[in-house]
Formats: sequence, C-alpha cells, structure tokens
Amino acid sequence: MIKKPVFFFLLIFSLSQLSYSKSLEAINFQQKNELSYLDLLFDSENVEVVKNHVIQDKQIILDIKNVNSSERVMRAFDTSEFTGAVVFVSAYKRPSSPNDVRVVLQLRENVRSKIRTEGKRTILTLENRFGVLTRNNIGNEDELKQETVINKKSTKINVPKSDTIEDILENLTLSGRKKYIGKKITLNVKDLPVNNVLEMIADASGFNIIQPSDVGTLPPLTMNLVNTPWDQVLDTVMELNDLVAQKNGSILIIKTLSQAVKEAEEKASAEQKRLEAEPILTKVFPVSYADATTLNTILGSYISERGALQIDNRTNSLIVKETQSAIDRIKKVLGFLDTQTPQVLIESKFVEVFEEHAKEIGLTQGLTFGHDPISKGVENAAGTGGGFSFSSAPVAGGTRNTLGVSIERYGKLTNLNFTLQLLESESKAKIVASPRVVTKHKVAATLTSSDKRYFPTTTTTDTATTGGYDENEAELSIKVTPQVTNDGSIDLNLDLTKEQFTNQVAANAPFNIVKREIKTSVLVDNGTTIVIGGLYTYAKRESHSGVPFLKDLPLVGWLFRTPYNPSVEKAELVVFITPRIINQDEAGLTAN
Repeated sequence: MIKKPVFFFLLIFSLSQLSYSKSLEAINFQQKNELSYLDLLFDSENVEVVKNHVIQDKQIILDIKNVNSSERVMRAFDTSEFTGAVVFVSAYKRPSSPNDVRVVLQLRENVRSKIRTEGKRTILTLENRFGVLTRNNIGNEDELKQETVINKKSTKINVPKSDTIEDILENLTLSGRKKYIGKKITLNVKDLPVNNVLEMIADASGFNIIQPSDVGTLPPLTMNLVNTPWDQVLDTVMELNDLVAQKNGSILIIKTLSQAVKEAEEKASAEQKRLEAEPILTKVFPVSYADATTLNTILGSYISERGALQIDNRTNSLIVKETQSAIDRIKKVLGFLDTQTPQVLIESKFVEVFEEHAKEIGLTQGLTFGHDPISKGVENAAGTGGGFSFSSAPVAGGTRNTLGVSIERYGKLTNLNFTLQLLESESKAKIVASPRVVTKHKVAATLTSSDKRYFPTTTTTDTATTGGYDENEAELSIKVTPQVTNDGSIDLNLDLTKEQFTNQVAANAPFNIVKREIKTSVLVDNGTTIVIGGLYTYAKRESHSGVPFLKDLPLVGWLFRTPYNPSVEKAELVVFITPRIINQDEAGLTAN
C-alpha cells in the first residue's frame, strides 16, 4: 500500500514529465540562393510553434509551447557571414514561461517569411530579397501580405524582375557611357502625363520607383518605342523632363531638377551653419618620418577659412586649429603619410664560369732521315753497332707530353730524327662574388670593391735608368635605385659592373682586364630572386701551317705540317638579385 505523501509526489512527478514529454532535438540553419531556412527538429509531432514578426526591431520570434531542450541545442550562432536576411539566431528558455522555448532571428531588413510543419520538423522559410517567395510560389499572397509593411500613400510595391538591379541603378545614376541591360518593352502613348508613364515603366519592369507629386504637373508625353530596354526608356523620360534619380537600396526616387537643386542648396546651407557653429580646437601632431614642410602644403587644402595650420621646425610638428571634424580628417591623412620610408636590402650574387680546352697533336720539327746505299749493316760511327734514343721532357709553362725518337743508323737508313707531341689541356674556373647593400625608397645606393695589381716599369733618362711599379685596377660595383610600390613590390633600376684580371702578355706586362656590365630595370615581388644572364662568350680557335699541297695529303699530310692545335674557350656571367623590404609593416605596406 502506497502512502499518501509518496502518491502525491509520484503524481506531481508524472505531471512534470508529461509537460516535458516533447523535446527540441536540433536547430539547423542554411541558405540556398535567395531563400534562407531555419529547421526545428522535435522528437514527436504536433508541436505548437507561434510566429511573431516585430517590425520595429527587425526580428522574427518563434515561441514553442511545452517543450524541453538541452543547452547544446539552445545555443546562439552568428549567420552574418551569409549574404541573406538573417544575421543572428538565438534560442533560450522564456523566463516568464519556463515550459516554453523562444527562438529569435535578427534580420538585416524586414523580409517576408513562411512557416510550415512536416512531421517532426517545423521549417521557417525567409526570403533574402523582396518578392522571392511569391516568385517561387511559396505561400499565398494574403498570408505574405500580413507580414509586409506597406506605405499607405504608395499604390504598391513592385517585385524586381532582374538579377542585376544594382547594375541598373548605377547605370541610371552615374555618368559616362551607359550600357542598358533591362528587359525590352514596347511603349506607345499619346499625351500621357509623365507620372503615368513612370507607373507604366514600373509595372513593366517590376522596379520600385517613387515619384513626387509635382511630377504630374510636367507636360504630357507622346512616345512610340518598340523593343527598347526599360532602363533606357526610363533614362530617356528623365532626360526629356529634367528629372534626376536618387538611389536608396533597391528603390529609385525620382525628383525634378529644381527640387533636387533646392534640396542640395538647403543641405549645403545647413552644413555650412553647422560648421560655423562648431567650436575651434587646437591639436598638435608630431611628425616622425615625413617632412613637415611638405605636409603643410598637402594638408593646406583641408583647412577651412576659420582654421589655421602652422609648423614647428624644432620638433618637426604640425599645429592645427580647426573644428573636430576637420581635425579628424587631417589625423586620418597623417596616418597614411607619416610612415617609415621603406628600406630595401639588396642581396646580389655574381657567378662567372670559365672553361678552356686545348689540344696539340703532331710533329713539332718534322721528320728528317738519310740513306746510305754503301753500308753493309747496323753499326754506328764508332763501330759499335746501331744507336737508338727515346726522350720525354717537360716544357716551361706546363707539362707537355712529347715523344722524341733519334736513330743514328739502322741498316742503310741514317740520321732518322723526329719529335711527336701529344698534348691536351683543360681548365675550369668558377668565380663568385656576393655584394649586399641597404638603401631607402628612391635613394640610389652604390657598393664598390676594387682589386689592384702592380707590374714593374722602367724609366730611362739621359743620365740614368730607374725602375718602379705601376698599378692595374679591376672593380666590382653595383648601383641600385629601388622604388617600392603600394602593394609591396619593388621596381629596381640596376647598374652592375664586374671587371676581372686575366693573363699577361709578357712577364712584366700589365694584366689584361675583362669587363662585364649589365644595366636593366625590373619589377620584382618582395623577397623574390631574379636571374639576370645573357653574358655568354664562346670562342673556338685552330691554326696550323706546313708545306703547300703536301700538308693536305691524306694519311701522310701530318708529316708536313705543324701540330693539330684546336682550342675552345667558354665564359658565362649570371647575376642573382634578391630585393627584400626590411620594414614592411612599419612602412604601412600591404603584404604581397
């Protein structure tokens, strides 16, 4: 038997569980093209959801009766990154009714919406642009009109039928060459008031046009236009009647020229009175990097008749006496102009490669021999028999492989003598120089490195001969002028010169000098390496002499000419340049 207190407790618990028998399981939001959807998922069907549209606060409120939900589901999420009408969604328990859940949608602009139930789901559909729900046949017109605020003075709100409304509006309100993109219409009227013509254009185009009452006092129009873009028709009507257009979102406000001029004058007069009533303040702007005299010239156009601008050269400061609005403008301009001058580190690398290859193959002194028809055998002049000698010796200036053969007597052949030369030489060299220099924007920088070598000289006079030394100088220099663009790129004017010593004509002669020079102008991204090349030389030489006709004979011609001595020389200069801005953030440059 259950006691009464326990029974009442169980009864209360059962009733509380009954009141929370339905639960909100998920809140999902998505945007597809011109429609946004808020999807509420419940654990059961027949959940009561009441929708209210608070026009003045630009909010849609959904009150869900007798449901429970977890904190994970009742979260707030930002939808402002979407381009639709909803910018924020939040869900929470109502303090006055803890058994209910409220979902609030904050809108950019008041738009129409439609709510429907599909089983366990309740879906709220919102249009992201006026007229989308009607065009997609979602909901009937009477239901949608209940949530639309309509000005009683206007006849209706048109539904735009073009996806390029902004382009049409800009075309109507901006000067320059116009390109009409509106739907083509046919208009045939006679003595029709201008306001009625504008209404016909609005009906045909589906565009929102607001016109003042004095438009109806303009002379009537007679027009016969066939297949003409409606925006061109509207532009023509405005031009014929001295009308001007003012854009307000997707609405075009038509005004007469006199009315527009009057409003502009009233606005300018009001602005002038406001400026005259605004107090004069004094502000000191210290200038850190720019020239205060130059800034004085630039900022002079921002000073009104009541204001004044002075320079303190000692502290490099600007003293401004102006209204607060003018001071704010000057401060903003100074923020862009008074920045560090960009400094550029120029890293360069000169790589020069030499390669030489030479051969010398053949007889150096020709072939000499004699013939003795009387001799009986192999013996030399001393009676000791035949003689044979072989030699291979170095030559000054390098190792030269030679093979010399000398036979004094071999049978009836005497004094056979020749020297065969076999030589192949190869040399390679790689010279690298890496100059670096730092300079400022539009300031030329020069880095020079020189190498001096001395050679002996002799001076002879009538009385004596004296010796001395003279010098040769080879120079490596780089001259660069960087200009930094606003996006962080670097325009470089380069002048590179590289001189290098080579061989000497004679032992005491001055060294020969080879000069390489590059002048160019290139646009480089910050920190990017460019390669400048093209200084490539190639030389192939071959010279020989000998007995005419005999030196050209096949097989035996090499006995009658100098050695075969081809030589090949190659040289190439490649320059790598890497400019880098070392104070990009301080100079106010954007990253590239």
